[in-house]
Amino acid sequence: MDKMMSLYEFLGKAAGNELGKKVYLASLEGGWKHDTRKVSNPKYTGNVMLYPEQFLKEYFKPKDDTQPKEDLPF
Repeated sequence: MDKMMSLYEFLGKAAGNELGKKVYLASLEGGWKHDTRKVSNPKYTGNVMLYPEQFLKEYFKPKDDTQPKEDLPF
């Protein structure tokens, strides 16, 4: 079973709402499971989303820049 992690655990910092929504939607589109965990600390109290570590590694993997560039007309 893949380790379930929050974005904070994976990134080492708060991800923010916008990135959180993008990751959540990508997990749904890819059919990845997700879960929640209740947390409470001085900066945040509430539920956080958890994702499989493998999904987060794939989502945040640097994009491959070796694809051929589109030919420019000049």
